[in-house]
Amino acid sequence: MKAKFATRSKQIAAAGALCCLAIGAGPMPAQASPTAASSEKQTAATQSTFYCNTKALTPVERAHHKQLTDKLLALRKEAVEIEKGYEFQYSPSELSLAELADWAVAEAKCCSFFDFHLDLERQGTLLCLRLTGDQGIKPFIRSEFHVPTK
Repeated sequence: MKAKFATRSKQIAAAGALCCLAIGAGPMPAQASPTAASSEKQTAATQSTFYCNTKALTPVERAHHKQLTDKLLALRKEAVEIEKGYEFQYSPSELSLAELADWAVAEAKCCSFFDFHLDLERQGTLLCLRLTGDQGIKPFIRSEFHVPTK
């Protein structure tokens, strides 16, 4: 019985690391990337302010959001580190502004600590999503959005 409980606890903890994409219950603290730079480790203590409310989306909304998230991750052309977060770049021929806005609205419900910036640039040939937030947000973004460290 204890082994079953320990295994289940590990599964629940792993699901929590998936932010609002996890199908679970309650607010979940954001986790810092284990490979975060030492300067960012100092800000890791502030990461306890990043909570994803998985109950903010219905199961149907969560499934739709997961599909959009998978699409965003698969179609991302570039991830550019900026002062307060990251900019993700897409081709508007592969991902529409409406899809990106739909994703941002759902993400804002469960992860209200993000600041979202959507831009259509270069005469409509570049679609950008900038995710920013309070100090300490970068390790969280890197972890949740699979941004490779340099």
